[in-house]
Amino acid sequence: MRVLRAQAAAEVRMTLERGETLLVTIGIPAFLLVFFSLVKVLPTGTSHPVDFLAPGVLGLAVMSTALVSLGIATGFERSFGVLKRLGATPLGRPRLLAAKIVAVLAVEIVQVLVLAAIAVGLGWRPHPAAGLAVVAELLATVAFAGLGLAMAGSLRAEINLALANALYIVLLLIGGIVFPLAKLGGFAAFARVLPAAALSDALHPTLGQGVAPGAEAWIVLAIWAVVTPLVAAVTFRWE
Repeated sequence: MRVLRAQAAAEVRMTLERGETLLVTIGIPAFLLVFFSLVKVLPTGTSHPVDFLAPGVLGLAVMSTALVSLGIATGFERSFGVLKRLGATPLGRPRLLAAKIVAVLAVEIVQVLVLAAIAVGLGWRPHPAAGLAVVAELLATVAFAGLGLAMAGSLRAEINLALANALYIVLLLIGGIVFPLAKLGGFAAFARVLPAAALSDALHPTLGQGVAPGAEAWIVLAIWAVVTPLVAAVTFRWE
């Protein structure tokens, strides 16, 4: 546990020192939240766009950190030989992956506080179902982190970079973050089996309506949270 804590602390420090990481994880979600809340161009289905956008952007923040930021950074660490040196230490592969996921969770606490404060400033009044929302965010974090680490540990850094960004855009568009899933037509059924849409389906009822989400959202999130870390653990290579 001491080795795990030390590596997790180092991961947090490295994340906070990367300016481009902060831009992706906090800057872009904050910009989308403010812009689309003030410029009413999206079919949110609510009288105040922030009521729909705030839960979605909190989900986007998880995806930005756990999938894009973690995946890309880990991919280049692997490419530069950093992970190969760690592989010769007592840390080991399981604890490295666990430390990276713990570090992501720590960064997300800052993200959620910042984005929630901005949303409240824009007029958002969340319902008090924070406990369920936290569980959904935790499951989604593990799911996205597992996916990001699986790609980073098996693909070339350049391919991983392109794929992570492509997935980010696709999930942003069909994940119920900027467009309600009901507006996606035939894509909605496909989108709902992906972790981004499942997270949106969990956050919108809990934070927007104060009710528990349906079982489908929990099942999808739980499956992704189990499968992707296992795939990452099996396929991850130090170099």
